[in-house]
Amino acid sequence: MIAKRTIVLFALASLFFGGTFVAAKAGLEYFPPLLFVALRFDIAALIMVAYAVVRFSREDLTPTTAGDVIGILATGGLVIGLANSLLFVGQQYATSAVGAIVFSLNPILTPVFAAVLLSSERLSGRGAIGMGLGLVGVALVVSPDPAMLVGGDALGRAILFAGAASAALGAVLIRRVDATLSSSVRIAWGLPLAAALSHALSLAAGESAASITWSTGAIAALAYVSVFAGVLAYLAYFALLDETGAIEANLVFYVVPVVSTLGGWAILGEQIAPLAVVGFLTIFAGFAVLGSESVDVRSRLFARLPLERSRSNAADSSDRTSVPNDSWLSRSD
Repeated sequence: MIAKRTIVLFALASLFFGGTFVAAKAGLEYFPPLLFVALRFDIAALIMVAYAVVRFSREDLTPTTAGDVIGILATGGLVIGLANSLLFVGQQYATSAVGAIVFSLNPILTPVFAAVLLSSERLSGRGAIGMGLGLVGVALVVSPDPAMLVGGDALGRAILFAGAASAALGAVLIRRVDATLSSSVRIAWGLPLAAALSHALSLAAGESAASITWSTGAIAALAYVSVFAGVLAYLAYFALLDETGAIEANLVFYVVPVVSTLGGWAILGEQIAPLAVVGFLTIFAGFAVLGSESVDVRSRLFARLPLERSRSNAADSSDRTSVPNDSWLSRSD
């Protein structure tokens, strides 16, 4: 059975990451995309480093193995820094609907990298069906125009795909190296790295702080993506990654479009298409298929039948009768 802690981590990561798209859509009206990402990680890094210094000892904070260093580089460079930079840039060239679908390829790409780099994580046939249903559900939720998927700007889709691949590869690498540092410490090291990478990309793109329009809306959007989506979301996600594995943890990105769609409806007044409701149910069906692998459905079903219960009770009675006899014989010996 799935642990309550896993469910809570999954729900928090999905909620906070889902809100990112709503806040980002609002914030891009005031910030250049890469500079927006960089400032987001500046603030998140300050918060996370301060927390880590207070919470952990020097020994806990110090990388001691090559796996620790690789884990930090994968966290800050691939999963946080590069993936988010590519996502924000790619959305300039594609609609949010197309962006949501392309970035939701993350759970599909993860088993591909895991098959090469991880011997302990493989995707079963039932798991592939569940992931396929999840991807179909995402497509129904965002309801894109089919012409947008085959036409439009190929550069935007390529950039978004690279971002999804970066996040998937980074998650698998973190599992492979088996670092000794805790997930919170890896984030504390990784966020400054992500901020530095984002600033470098922003400078290379010619972005300027003078183009920022400071307003209440800008501050609110920056605060959300920094604190909730920049600290709390990553704390939940990387803890989930350590606990469940890369394939299971990245299923979060199937729920993110659902949260962003509902958030856009509640906060931004966006309309939810009737087909999106079908998408919600399809994603739920995909998770039901995936979750059924961890539950012996047949034994639970048969256990509810009267005949099966009577057999089970008879077996239990037999066991209870035989145990004292065996124990008595043992004591006699």
